[in-house]
Amino acid sequence: MPTDTTPSNLLGVDLTAVRDWMDTQGLGSGEPTAVSPIGGGTQNIMIGFERSGVRYVLRRGPKHLRPQSNRMMQREMTLLRALSGTAVPHPTFVAGCEDPDVLGAVFYLMHAVDGYNAAETLTPAHAADPALRHRMGLSMVDALTELARLDPAALGLAEFGRPEGFLERQVGRWLGELESFTRLPGYPTVLLPQVEQIASWLDDNRPPQGAPGLLHGDYHVANVMFDRVAPTVAAMVDWEMATVGDPLLDLGWMLAMWPDADGEPDLLESRLAAAGGLPSRAELVARYADNSDRDLSAIDWYTALAGFKLGIILEGTYARSRSGQAPTDIGDRLHRYALLLFDRTLRSID
Repeated sequence: MPTDTTPSNLLGVDLTAVRDWMDTQGLGSGEPTAVSPIGGGTQNIMIGFERSGVRYVLRRGPKHLRPQSNRMMQREMTLLRALSGTAVPHPTFVAGCEDPDVLGAVFYLMHAVDGYNAAETLTPAHAADPALRHRMGLSMVDALTELARLDPAALGLAEFGRPEGFLERQVGRWLGELESFTRLPGYPTVLLPQVEQIASWLDDNRPPQGAPGLLHGDYHVANVMFDRVAPTVAAMVDWEMATVGDPLLDLGWMLAMWPDADGEPDLLESRLAAAGGLPSRAELVARYADNSDRDLSAIDWYTALAGFKLGIILEGTYARSRSGQAPTDIGDRLHRYALLLFDRTLRSID
């Protein structure tokens, strides 16, 4: 007789507790099956499983919760509920649990997206055709413009962020975050070069802020799922940094990580970039301009801000890895990415 090999605990998640909680929500019956970890992110835990013939993805904060981890999960739930029915490609929210006693952290369930992560692999169709890969890059911009044209207040998200003074706050906010890492054991001093130089340039050249809108907040190839056949974005995922502010920062974020030239690696060393055929940065900006009335004249500034901010975020994982709160191999890899981002940003402002 076959033995049930489904684990009862994976990545620190008690699947028996998940089963019992789903019972209270009327979400199927029986044990979770076909359980597997889902990669692609380094900050949070995601697990896929099936129950009563439905494929779910569970998402919660990391094993070592950060001070804002539970709040970020709550915000993701709020946003995904609000995006329901919009043209923005996103995972379908199912249910969430804000009681940390159930799993030791706030978590939620979404339906699994029928798509794949092109940072890790390419389908045979996409691998074989550079024209399709070119359209995949443009599709990422199209998804962004759909998000940026939404009215947060109309979606019930008027209080989701603080758009007033959003750009003015960014440099000081992230300098403070970087300084906080030095209080972690094992990371006594900042290891990113020319931080003050970049910060001063950003403050000295800050453009007027555009009309407020929704931001994904961490937009790059590893945070989208592509259709397996069509060259289109099936879903934007990992919404933990979403807010209301200046949506052009999302475009700058995408550009900061994009390959410098066709066939060269992007910041994440993705399979999509390695295969080549992608649009240039200029093509991405032109595509955005075709579908938006926002002023893109200062897009280089937004790209520099994105490199500065993302570099500090990645360095946070490295700092935590030095103090035993994140895997060392992941921390080392993200530190390397942070250094590359800062180097790219320094060259752009020079």
